[in-house]
Amino acid sequence: MSEYKPYVPVDRPMKELTLPAILLGVLMSMILGAANAYLGLKAGMTVAATFPAAVIAMAVLKLFKGTILEENLARTTGAVGEALAAGAIFTIPAFIVSGVWTSFNYLQATALLLVGGILGVLFVILLRRTFMDDSSLPFPESQACTEIVKAGQGGSSGAGMVFGAMGLSALIEIFRNGNGIPLLGSSHKVVAGVGKAVLPIQTPASSPAFLGVGFIIGPRLGAITLAGGVFGWLFLMPIIIFVNVMGGTAAGQKICEITSGSGNPAPALFAMLGGQKGLYAQNVKIIAIGAMIVGAFFTLFKMRNNLIMGMKRSFASLTGAKSDEAVERPHQDMNFKTVLLGIVVTIGAMFAVYFWLTKSPLIALVTTLVMVVAGFVFAAVAGYLVSIIGSSSNPISGLTLSTLLLAAGLLVLLGMKGQAGIAAVLGVATVVCCVAGVAGDMIQDWRVGYNLGATPWKMQVGGLIGVVAAALVLVPVLWLLHTYGGGIGTDALPAPQAGLMAEMSKGIIGGTMEWGLIVIGMLFAVALILIGAPSPMLIAVGMYLPFDTVSAIFIGGLIAWVVSVFVKRAAKDDKEAKERVENRGLLIASGLVAGEALVGILLAALVAAKLKLYAPPAEAADLIKQGYKVFYKIPSWFGHWSSAMLVIFGLGAFIVFFSLKAIKAPAAEEMQDSDE
Repeated sequence: MSEYKPYVPVDRPMKELTLPAILLGVLMSMILGAANAYLGLKAGMTVAATFPAAVIAMAVLKLFKGTILEENLARTTGAVGEALAAGAIFTIPAFIVSGVWTSFNYLQATALLLVGGILGVLFVILLRRTFMDDSSLPFPESQACTEIVKAGQGGSSGAGMVFGAMGLSALIEIFRNGNGIPLLGSSHKVVAGVGKAVLPIQTPASSPAFLGVGFIIGPRLGAITLAGGVFGWLFLMPIIIFVNVMGGTAAGQKICEITSGSGNPAPALFAMLGGQKGLYAQNVKIIAIGAMIVGAFFTLFKMRNNLIMGMKRSFASLTGAKSDEAVERPHQDMNFKTVLLGIVVTIGAMFAVYFWLTKSPLIALVTTLVMVVAGFVFAAVAGYLVSIIGSSSNPISGLTLSTLLLAAGLLVLLGMKGQAGIAAVLGVATVVCCVAGVAGDMIQDWRVGYNLGATPWKMQVGGLIGVVAAALVLVPVLWLLHTYGGGIGTDALPAPQAGLMAEMSKGIIGGTMEWGLIVIGMLFAVALILIGAPSPMLIAVGMYLPFDTVSAIFIGGLIAWVVSVFVKRAAKDDKEAKERVENRGLLIASGLVAGEALVGILLAALVAAKLKLYAPPAEAADLIKQGYKVFYKIPSWFGHWSSAMLVIFGLGAFIVFFSLKAIKAPAAEEMQDSDE
């Protein structure tokens, strides 16, 4: 703590919790949450809103002469909408897919989102000091966002580098995203093998954001995550394919038909392996979930000293313990008694909602207890994972599925069956998903505020306001898309995570769940712990994420390693030069992450407005029938895989070249951004 030097000195008064900041934050929370809800239903993913919220807040509040702390509060309030949207789209549609609801129940769905979002904020308030005081946590996206905010003050050369990288990233995403003009390829899929042995291979995604995140977290953490992807896709998946082929299963026969036919088998094979009903989801992802269960609790075990210390500090404030000196602004949390009262009231509301869903006081009590324990545990785990790999890679669906398994198992033991049992399981999953998503987002945003010197309790109030605002609009958005956008669970809105949770809930309650795969995953994680593997949780996450994602993150880490090798040779013992290069690289990576995030949301908003810049000829007619405005049809040569490789190499060269240029740059040029 003695080395802590915020951007805004602690003794400098500055406007922060103001009406313009709150109003802008609420508006961003609603808009970013709604846009990400559509994107999540369509593609099974959301785009981290911290970066676009930061850029929007800077641009808008500067018109009103807003301070950097007002911008920070608006960003914190606005970004939480995306986190709650992830909780909503991963779980709420499962009520529809599973048949529990025939149409959206606005009151029940909104109540679940409110309870989960509010608990996510309140739980992580108890843990904030733990994460802020741990200097070993890199907080890659928080550091990136901090640099963006700082670079935006005064238009320094650092700002030009950030916004230049943002512009390049945005341009690439426009020509890479399927909702834009998909001139550039994203990832190449290849099927290799001999005889009945098949090896599905994917090249890294040409994503500026993934490369930027990989650069920020570095080669070690990137390699750990890649190890999980290699184990899942290049070891387990070929074995599963071989067993199915040799066993003559329906899946094996289909694989033989695909690989023995004429033409390129990769598109058809990967379509069969992927998706919520694909071989990977039904086998490897379930093993990964089992590993996540063990990894989650092992993560907590490793954090036990810091967690206990943080809780002791919080309880000291409850008992009225006083410090010899006044608490400085960056360490002022909400009153602990108020937080505990809020938790108790919210838990009571949660019990009422579960009773409303199940009509059974016993089941409502059990599900409430499961949710409280799992919610707090996974709030801590989500915060830890975000501090390591950023909220963009926060595996909240995996954490949610772990809780779903626990809740479903208990309900089966209690004899709960049928639609009421499925509703209870999904109710727990919804709240935990919202808790984990919001908790991770809050920790990330609060770390930015901590770096800037903001007041924690004001950001916490902003987070609560943002959660309420997003919860009130998300369910109508889901209803609108389900009713007029093609229907959730269809090819138009597949909602893969929600479909997977619906299938697992029905499978467990109905007694058809693959418990053997869960146990295999748990034993695998135990084995990793026993041999001293660096991070079983990250390995499990790597198994769960798409291979093109983890490999792209790893490439970003390799780029960081290349920069470090060159700078060691060129700068030798010049520590200031090394710091300049590191700072320049962080600024570039920050811009790459932010640019893609901004364009991803903007393109999603265009599609929500039924505007498509380009579409394949086979799809254009159907889109026009659905009311879309399609401007151009995609030529057959668009999206070739070689262009994806060129993007990756080009971005790598861009990062290395402009990072190393800082070796000879004047120290003051870069230090203005980092130590202003």
